[in-house]
Amino acid sequence: MKRFHVHLHVDDLARSIAFYSRLFAAEPARVESDYAKWMLDDPALNFAISTRGQASGIDHLGIQTDDPAELAAMKARAEAADMALLDEGATTCCYARSEKHWITDPQGIAWEHFHTLGNIPVFREEGEEAGPAACCTPAPAEAAAPAAEPAQAACCTPSRGKPLGIPVKSSTSCC
Repeated sequence: MKRFHVHLHVDDLARSIAFYSRLFAAEPARVESDYAKWMLDDPALNFAISTRGQASGIDHLGIQTDDPAELAAMKARAEAADMALLDEGATTCCYARSEKHWITDPQGIAWEHFHTLGNIPVFREEGEEAGPAACCTPAPAEAAAPAAEPAQAACCTPSRGKPLGIPVKSSTSCC
């Protein structure tokens, strides 16, 4: 099964948690000082909010897979369609350890494809299994043309717009 993922930046976490808890008729599955996440079954949705962004609104969209084979199939489709792809591989971010890659739609909206491997106690941490903490949402690239090779995330930024398959700049925040 695949689950749709939406991540919003909010100005007031407590007020937003109260609003979305009423909207979804469910309490968040995870709450931190700067983050909350609902894992809904109907509709199948991973809905996250955080106060880490510069502006309120959509940070990124995504699809969370239940198993690595689904993630590999999505990656193969993106590569076959000649989409610029930022492959983070095993990484930590947003209180989770995941395997992930990113693509960007023609409007500049980032799409995260990921398979969650487990929870972590802090927003982002380094570890032997995941290597250095990578970016949840890389900075916008300077050009829309796909790169010859997938880029490696060099940093994080709280700005909107995500990877376009070329190296990213600036380092201040994640997710």
